[in-house]
Amino acid sequence: MLSAALGDGTANRRCTFELFARKLPDGRRYGVVAGTGRFLEALPEFRFDDDACESLAEFLDRDTLAYLRDFRFSGDVDGYAEGELYFPGSPVLSVHGSFAECVLLETMALSIFNHDTAVASAAARMVSAADGRPLLDMGSRRTHEQAAVAAARSAYIAGFAASSNLEAHHRYGVPSEGTSAHAFTLLHTSADGPNEPAAFAAQVDALGPGTTLLVDTYDVTTGVDNAVAAGGTGLGAVRIDSGDLGVLARETRAQLDRLGAMQTRIVVSGDLDEFAVAGLRAEPVDSYGVGTSLVTGSGAPTANMVYKLVEVDGIPVEKRSVHKESHGGRKEALRLSRPTGTITEEIVHPAGRPPPHGEPSRVLTVPLVRNGEPVAATDLGVARELVASGLRSLPWEGLMLSHGDPAIPTTQIPVPRPPSDTQE
Repeated sequence: MLSAALGDGTANRRCTFELFARKLPDGRRYGVVAGTGRFLEALPEFRFDDDACESLAEFLDRDTLAYLRDFRFSGDVDGYAEGELYFPGSPVLSVHGSFAECVLLETMALSIFNHDTAVASAAARMVSAADGRPLLDMGSRRTHEQAAVAAARSAYIAGFAASSNLEAHHRYGVPSEGTSAHAFTLLHTSADGPNEPAAFAAQVDALGPGTTLLVDTYDVTTGVDNAVAAGGTGLGAVRIDSGDLGVLARETRAQLDRLGAMQTRIVVSGDLDEFAVAGLRAEPVDSYGVGTSLVTGSGAPTANMVYKLVEVDGIPVEKRSVHKESHGGRKEALRLSRPTGTITEEIVHPAGRPPPHGEPSRVLTVPLVRNGEPVAATDLGVARELVASGLRSLPWEGLMLSHGDPAIPTTQIPVPRPPSDTQE
């Protein structure tokens, strides 16, 4: 596309591309915007060096390669702040500049936002289901090594307490937590058989009694006895990773209390998703470790974001493909609410022309990039609070895990086409 546009002289036409989702994934009532910070980090580094251009030389002409060698995005970007909720048709990102520079950002923008938003949206449902109990991201071993870092960041934005991924801690400051694996317990096996007490004693010696001991390698009841014997009644936590977690949590709580370890917490893990977390809400579980369902397609379905051209030289353009329509024109959005703070509607309107309304409202579209330079803050704490406040603002049915319509409707106000200068 770039090569053809450079060839026919359309590459410098002023354009707006919009990133949005036509619908939410099946069963979802809201989405959580994540990836904005990573997009703003990546944008200044988005370059085509000599090696990249050399690899493209086999199918690109000299003028296109010259353009890529000098490429620097110089346009503007507006969009939703990271941590904002979104709904079908929400203009999550609006990219303004020449066709050439905007079209080059498509894959980068979609890969970041589709991944991070899908993880954050799944994580937010789990946070809601946990009802205030902490969740730990343990998904690093179930996805690509770089995706794991991004997933840990997105889960933290959505309300997870920590991650087992140390690179996420190093790069983004995500709190780091974890426990030992079954391999460490199995390591302490000799010709005389398993020696779980020795494994627990070694871990407590290394990390102190505040550590979390994994008690289901052999038998949970015996494991809890051995754990308290090693860590004392001040043991930090025990983790159960298999079996009927609800039943085991109740039995373990009673056992810990009998042993005098009333303050020892119970952590559960093992193929948990938001439905399993909700099902354990009445059980004496203190925190959850979530992995596969957070980072893979079964639990975190794609956000279905698309990146479409919506305006050329001030003229709205629309894609009319069946079931894949797009609304033309540069747009912004605001969200209406009741005086109590419960949101009621999202209005997508022509840029710079918000409609009159009588309800309390909040502007959603904010500047992210100006003249190629990021201008928005990317503080994870701010994004995290935005998610939390967004979830509090949803109508009660919006937090349900069952199938249903989006939590609030989205109203699209058409962008008017400029008057024709053709005279009759």
